[in-house]
Amino acid sequence: MSAVPPGGRPLSDAAQRVQDALVAKGFAHRVIELDFPVKTAQAAADAVGCRAAQIVKSLVFRGENSGRPVLVVASGANRVNTESLAALLGEPVAMGNPKFVREVTGFAIGGIPPVGHAREMFVVIDEDLFEIRDLWAAAGHPNSLFPLTADDLAAMTGGRVTNIR
Repeated sequence: MSAVPPGGRPLSDAAQRVQDALVAKGFAHRVIELDFPVKTAQAAADAVGCRAAQIVKSLVFRGENSGRPVLVVASGANRVNTESLAALLGEPVAMGNPKFVREVTGFAIGGIPPVGHAREMFVVIDEDLFEIRDLWAAAGHPNSLFPLTADDLAAMTGGRVTNIR
């Protein structure tokens, strides 16, 4: 069932899937859809009037030995240290290619949300997000976002909080 968000028009299919996933998990967060894409953390920050560090970027990695998908949700200001991530997972990792990302998440790169994925994934949460009060995460489409807190993010994903830098 498609709800009409503030602004008056229905969400895109991908953003609606994220909205539905949030509701199914018991969260009242509302997805918003902008009139333009925000494909980088800085572009998203500029659009909603915050700092890039407040943008939650969802990155999909692949275990090089196991093929296991791993979702890293990180502050838009941080880069993921793949050596640290590999040590945490016990195997080398590589960034997932667009086909792999779409297969495991159901979404295209540029709008990967922290919830609502096609497959279950191990989730790693950037500990720096807990130093920031108000966050924004992608919501399935390059034009869509939703507000949340780091505690919300942990509850939604069940992720492991660690230093990703």
